[in-house]
Amino acid sequence: MTAQTNDQKRAVILLSGGLDSATVVAMAQAEGYSCYTMSFDYGQRHRAELNAAARVARDMGVVEHKVIGLNLNGIGGSALTDSSIDVPQAPSEGIPITYVPARNTVFLSLALGWAEVLNARDIFIGVNAVDYSGYPDCRPEFVESFERMANLATKAGVEGQGFRILAPLQNLSKADIVKAGVRLGVDYSLTVSCYQADDDGRACGKCDSCRLRAEGFQAAGITDPTRYF
Repeated sequence: MTAQTNDQKRAVILLSGGLDSATVVAMAQAEGYSCYTMSFDYGQRHRAELNAAARVARDMGVVEHKVIGLNLNGIGGSALTDSSIDVPQAPSEGIPITYVPARNTVFLSLALGWAEVLNARDIFIGVNAVDYSGYPDCRPEFVESFERMANLATKAGVEGQGFRILAPLQNLSKADIVKAGVRLGVDYSLTVSCYQADDDGRACGKCDSCRLRAEGFQAAGITDPTRYF
């Protein structure tokens, strides 16, 4: 368990239950942060990731793990929130149908609110611009612009106690992420990356997320503990 001291710096970390976000928690802890993790029950079809997030938070001894309920499936427009749209099993051109409209903008906004309440100044997100699916809200430009907005839109920001949006995986390959996590002791068997995992957290092995994860472990020369159905 990670012990917290009164003078320890605090961070809010978006924790999906997948490989990337679990690695980010370990990185933040290694930098001396007292970690508060936030997950979202947003109507996603891969709800097993919520159980995975709880497992990761418990295993890594975060201070508090919060789950926020949303209804992004009420908007639809994504294979992850609309059951009538199939999850693709092959890479596609352009932005894939698994993109959830405005998801990271919504998630970061809620993390920002919690960070302000906690008097935390750093918010971590596990987005990546190297081995990823081409989502526009994973790009460095998005992270930088959200940070600017955060410091314009909050009482803390206006009073000079600025926020930072940290994306430590931004320029790492999936193999580099896996290696970093293993060095930091991340138990990847607790994580779920699949877009259509079953209730037991077993992966399909066919979706884009499964492909990227498997390729990352293979390139890192590390055995992938993923269970498949």
